[in-house]
Amino acid sequence: MPDGIEVHKLSSNENPLGYSPRVRQALMAALDDLSQYPDNTDIRLREALARDFNNELSAEHFITANSGSEIIDIISKAFLGEGDEVIVSQPCFLPYTAFTRWMGATAINVPMTKDYEYDFEGILNAITPITKLVFLASPNNPSGTYIPKHVLVDFVNRIPEHVIIVLDEVYRHFAEASDYVTGLPFVKQQKNIIAINSFSKTYGLAGLRVGYCYAPLHISSYIRKICKPFLLSSLALEGAIAALEDLEFVQRTVDLVFEERAFVLKRLKELNIKYWPTQGNFVMIQPPIPDLEFVKKLEQKGIMVRPVGNFGASGRVRISFGTREANIAMLKARRPL
Repeated sequence: MPDGIEVHKLSSNENPLGYSPRVRQALMAALDDLSQYPDNTDIRLREALARDFNNELSAEHFITANSGSEIIDIISKAFLGEGDEVIVSQPCFLPYTAFTRWMGATAINVPMTKDYEYDFEGILNAITPITKLVFLASPNNPSGTYIPKHVLVDFVNRIPEHVIIVLDEVYRHFAEASDYVTGLPFVKQQKNIIAINSFSKTYGLAGLRVGYCYAPLHISSYIRKICKPFLLSSLALEGAIAALEDLEFVQRTVDLVFEERAFVLKRLKELNIKYWPTQGNFVMIQPPIPDLEFVKKLEQKGIMVRPVGNFGASGRVRISFGTREANIAMLKARRPL
């Protein structure tokens, strides 16, 4: 990066507002106790999550860990072994396939359509007696597309009983489509589904590494058997609990993403840059020049964006929505190339 250029990081889908002042207060208060072990269990955080879900679920429905990625790792360890299969649909988040491989299982790719929608008929046809998990994401990273409620309901009702759906809903707070749905109603119906969430995006705690999932009790109680004691640090516990309590900060974050998403997408359309409709805090585009060249040219102007060929979206680039200043700088940086 050239010296003296202001850098705008729009490559990791982070919170442009930072994190809640309540989190800072909680972390400062916890510093005096760092010589002591953290809570032996995560019960206080799980109780806070139950409150955040309006007590529609109990604390026992939740599992917490060091990031959403570690939740995927724990799920893989709980359900996968040598010779098993999982189904993924590329482009998708890389840990779905990586953690599957580490467990000796095989990831079967049923690619998304050209519009980056799931091929649910293809997924159902790919399921075999050794299929253990199906990974879905809504909104999906990196495409930003989502699964409409009626589509997910139909799929959940048709999937065989021996298969568990892993629904990555890390970006759920940013979905404003009227027919968007989370895993909550399916978990309440005792369906075989695990919904993954993270504190890295909406809550701005990427550096603390806190994630969680929720699932029906017959699944969450089984997963909990392999969770380690003292899994979360004192700072992670206190920070996450404080983040859940600051609903005003969450709303400010969501409002900013909605406003900046509309702003950026309108400008991209005016610039004739192809992009895909998104329900996330990012957008995937088809750059006017080769993806790696595009990323490098923007980097030279202080703008960091992400090529997503390794996700399975060859030639595409993902751009996070930042502050208005950062977004204007990004839009200016792409012309002329």
